[in-house]
Amino acid sequence: MASASSGGEGTHRDSGRRRNDGREETEEERADRRWNDLLQELRVVQTGVQILFGFLLAVVFQPRFTTLSDIDRGIYVVTVLLGSATVAALIGPVSYHRLLTGRRVKPQTVTWASRVTVVGLVLLFCTMCSALLLIMRVTLHNSLALWLVGAMALWFLACWFVIPLRARARSADPRLEDGSGPAERSGPDL
Repeated sequence: MASASSGGEGTHRDSGRRRNDGREETEEERADRRWNDLLQELRVVQTGVQILFGFLLAVVFQPRFTTLSDIDRGIYVVTVLLGSATVAALIGPVSYHRLLTGRRVKPQTVTWASRVTVVGLVLLFCTMCSALLLIMRVTLHNSLALWLVGAMALWFLACWFVIPLRARARSADPRLEDGSGPAERSGPDL
């Protein structure tokens, strides 16, 4: 329910402020919406990360593992460590939220969780490249492996970072991310 005040139409319910982004929501409502959006994104990525990590853990128990060169074993160790760091980063926001529930810090929790999720995506990029390198080296036994991994790394970078960051840079107002600025663009509030 909107609060009536002498400020008239320029006020926002419950907070005394009105956001000029086309949404009628308090800071807490916005935090709830952003948290739910983030949870949906984490559900998508966590499933794939956990399956990838499970396969990585199983590789060491395969008979062919003992035939890997020292370099390939080193790549495997790096890949497992990167996978572990990825899992930690992408599950971290859920733990953070659970431990802080009821402390009235949801806006800060969402900001922190969003940052850790980006770190998790960067780690996932590194994990994928490392896993691809190991697989291509074992499969091809030649320098073509590096070229293929390089091409896939560029593809991942484009899909996961370059295209979204270009879209972000093209938005009319960089302050939209934290909700402090007026909306001068069309489209959904992310």
